[in-house]
Amino acid sequence: MYIETRGTGPALVLVHGWAMHGGVFAPLVDALARVRTLHVVDLPGHGRSAQPGARLDLDDSASELLERIGPADWLGWSLGGLVALAAAGLAPERVRSLALFATNPRFVSSPEWEHGVPHEVFAQFGAELAQDYARTIDRFIALECIGSDCARNDMRTLQRQLYDHGIPSREALESGLHILDRCDMRGALSSLPMPALWLAGARDRLVPWQAMAWAAAQMRDARFVSIAGGGHAPFIGRPERVLAELLPFLDDETGEALAS
Repeated sequence: MYIETRGTGPALVLVHGWAMHGGVFAPLVDALARVRTLHVVDLPGHGRSAQPGARLDLDDSASELLERIGPADWLGWSLGGLVALAAAGLAPERVRSLALFATNPRFVSSPEWEHGVPHEVFAQFGAELAQDYARTIDRFIALECIGSDCARNDMRTLQRQLYDHGIPSREALESGLHILDRCDMRGALSSLPMPALWLAGARDRLVPWQAMAWAAAQMRDARFVSIAGGGHAPFIGRPERVLAELLPFLDDETGEALAS
């Protein structure tokens, strides 16, 4: 798994979402690198880890990152937030804090969970992926941007970045959709001891802000923030607003870590 390291200070792991790579965090990187040693990840099958046939496994990816990076704060976006939650469950003593952007602990809806995407939508994505790889990714990016008051800018940015560091493997995309379809982290939240920031785009059409507000309420030490006008990638259209929430959160955790 490719990891780009830059910056100075305590470690911060950045994990991207489905079909993208670590470069998606570009709007945040310069500011974060001034206060953190960043470990910007390209998940298996994505970006500079896009070897043919590579598949994505949640626990395997989390375990490898825990072993290679050690104690750190974690920031995950969408699918990357599930990787961060998996790491927190596997080794809570090595995950100092969680910043979770547009992350749903149960991405797909069910009779008892209304704050998700319908299962049939994921089934359709899987079928379309086998037939028209590029169009399926474009459709997913469009869904990520719908609702944002910066939708055109968000879409241009994501489309421009998509293939910057390689073409994601079909197997990684298929396994990523499987994770989003089947993963359910809701029951684990109450046992996680680390501080958490759940940051939503108020106009996100993929992850309703209500799901993240609910998730934050389940944890011992968590805060929910909604970015007005933000879509599924609020850090692209509203980086200053996101940093205004994220940097104080990280500063607080650094102070507690140093004091201990």
